[in-house]
Amino acid sequence: MSVRKWIAIGCALAVIALVAATVRFFLVTPGRIEESQNKVVALALNITPAARQLQQTLDVADMHADSLLWKRDLLERSNRGHVDLPRLIEGHYALQVFSSVTKSPQGQNYDANGADSDTITSLAMVQLQPPRTWGSLLERSLWHAEKLRGFADASGGRLRLIAMASDIDRLLADRQGGATVVGAMLSIEGLQDLEGQIANLDILYAAGFRMAGLAHFFDNDVAGSMHGVAKGGLTPLGRQVVRRMEALGMIVDVAHASHAAIADVLAMASRPVVSSHGGVQATCKVNRNLTDDEVRGIAATGGVVGIGYWNGAVCSTRPRDIARAIVHVRDLVGIDHVGLGSDFDGATTTAFDAAQVVAVTQALMDAGFSEADIRKVMGGNVLRVLRAGLAHP
Repeated sequence: MSVRKWIAIGCALAVIALVAATVRFFLVTPGRIEESQNKVVALALNITPAARQLQQTLDVADMHADSLLWKRDLLERSNRGHVDLPRLIEGHYALQVFSSVTKSPQGQNYDANGADSDTITSLAMVQLQPPRTWGSLLERSLWHAEKLRGFADASGGRLRLIAMASDIDRLLADRQGGATVVGAMLSIEGLQDLEGQIANLDILYAAGFRMAGLAHFFDNDVAGSMHGVAKGGLTPLGRQVVRRMEALGMIVDVAHASHAAIADVLAMASRPVVSSHGGVQATCKVNRNLTDDEVRGIAATGGVVGIGYWNGAVCSTRPRDIARAIVHVRDLVGIDHVGLGSDFDGATTTAFDAAQVVAVTQALMDAGFSEADIRKVMGGNVLRVLRAGLAHP
């Protein structure tokens, strides 16, 4: 064989090896990134037969999971992350709110982050998302809406999109009739995806989004963040956004918002406000958690506080500390204003996943909650407030 042919064969093999390595990179890397971010570090949960029996009768509702951020088929059970449809069914969920995360600063921390960096752009590229999402935060949210719609369409009726108050009524009636179905509602984590244009809020609403947090880990042109640099209140655009959200029947979420922004929202709100995921400073003194006055303000709107499961929310991952935060909210403003806001799949480490949410039921039983109050905390309160928020004004 001539030298020229050997060179040609060598070049062909090198190209094949390069293509194989590239394919492997794009197939394997997204999963490895998620495995490093969303972890379950299991604790001994000690679930009693009574708790398991009660769980099978619950309609669990959770106000916040970031599962759409990751490259994973939510219709298939996975060995990574916290949420997928099989695990939601096993946990006896009636509804999961799925958020759209569009931007996250490098070196993300709870104290102060600028808006001049972003890790989601590289994630979008590595996951081979449509190129339109690489440079547009609005398009990233619209892509997340497309993903969830695709999962629902392919689910054989087991995953159902929720867009109106009547959708919740039908969902609960069908579950009561024995149907295996979980509702899925779209939310936004930080309205930087408006890209400065209030008209984009209507585009997002048309795409199915029914809840939105005003800010995420940095100040934006709508509101200050608890983790931003200036930590200011609502901007003039932010005030327009809150009014438009209420007019549309879109729920205002103050999770991650600065204390000044929360105060501004509560002063102008005419509809229920939620804090979708987090904790309370009375049981976990972390700057992102709510003060007692903020909890009272949310309750005064008819809203609900979603308690999370990770260290930054309750200062541990133990179910008993989740229950301790729930107890505080109950004692402060009443049982009707507290619910679940896991932050599953939100770059969090928890002691259990969606399939094991009975751990919270057990912790509430251990804390002396009645069955009626457990039903409210595990889903009833969230379902009621979401239904009220989705009802057209």
